[in-house]
Amino acid sequence: MITRNEAELRTTGMQKLLKEKGLDGALFIYPIDVYYFTGTRQNSTLWIPAEGEPMLLVRKSYSRAKEESPLADIRPFPSSKDFPALFGDHLKKIGFTFDVAPVQQLNFYNKLLPGREFIDISGQNRELRSVKTAFELEQLRLTGAASCSVYAAIPEFLKRGMREIDIAAELECRLRKAGSEGYVRMRSYNQELFMGLAVSAGSASYGFFDGAVTGRGLSNASPHGASRDLIRENEPILLDYSFVRNGYITDMTRVFVFGTLDAELQRAFDLSLEIQGALQQALKPGVICEELFLMASAMADAAGFGKNFMGMPGEQAKFVGHGVGLELDELPVLAQGFKAPLQVGQTIAIEPKFVIPGKGGIGIENTFAVTASGGEKITDMPDQIIFL
Repeated sequence: MITRNEAELRTTGMQKLLKEKGLDGALFIYPIDVYYFTGTRQNSTLWIPAEGEPMLLVRKSYSRAKEESPLADIRPFPSSKDFPALFGDHLKKIGFTFDVAPVQQLNFYNKLLPGREFIDISGQNRELRSVKTAFELEQLRLTGAASCSVYAAIPEFLKRGMREIDIAAELECRLRKAGSEGYVRMRSYNQELFMGLAVSAGSASYGFFDGAVTGRGLSNASPHGASRDLIRENEPILLDYSFVRNGYITDMTRVFVFGTLDAELQRAFDLSLEIQGALQQALKPGVICEELFLMASAMADAAGFGKNFMGMPGEQAKFVGHGVGLELDELPVLAQGFKAPLQVGQTIAIEPKFVIPGKGGIGIENTFAVTASGGEKITDMPDQIIFL
């Protein structure tokens, strides 16, 4: 999928960070990190030295990794006896992604490479990946266009008498037929997501998932997304789904209603559009992420919806936007305490939403790219509520 030049661009970026941190190289074992640098998701371990060519060690499938990756040095994963010989004694400090690596795996590589110091590079890796290359931005634009094409056809199948799960099944089928890969990868521990969620008023309100609207799900074991509840007249149907193409994720939400909408919910929706517009205009390099969250929160407070902003009162999500790319929860995060400045090429799903107890969840979500003139809307279709 990626060219040799693209792989070299990404590798060079990581090597610069390794040198700044005084490391001799880095081992990557997390599949999506390996995919980012190599273009293959095969079961592999990637070695990126601070200088020189990377080396991909493949457990399975070696033949497919050779077909898919432009890297020059691709080898079968060696035996434990032969593994240390690949790493000279001068390689003492090795980067490792502690945020996603199980302790068992860290112990495994500690035993293979005794006497080395493994140092966490999770932050540096995520910062590098947050700024998309021109190639990645084009992948995201194609993903966004595919998602919009499916969303545009939703009114064709929404019918009175459907349950949340019926809507979810139909939409998920259409997303898959349009080419969505289904894997909505997330880096955060203890988070999981099955494609997206289709929720109405009764079950929009609460759940474990770190988001504004979660859904009730089908059981206590799967407490997220669509339930078996019937869709009722005059209540919002919130459809929040990701589309995944070549690994790249866009995230969007639209609202549909059979009949008319409660006036309080309509005001909240109009406010979500105002907040989105203000944030889109402010998505410029140098703007501090925290300030955008505080601006959105202040707008919600001023309109009298502060307690409903980004979730049930007392159970609100603490962000209004999250980075997207190969994972749904990339950097940057528009959240309090996140004081990093935006950079050109970062891609962010902005999702100002409100939950009104007893009435449901409502809001908007689109994926944007940071540019010098503000946010480029990647999921580019109308935002208005569709009344059926």
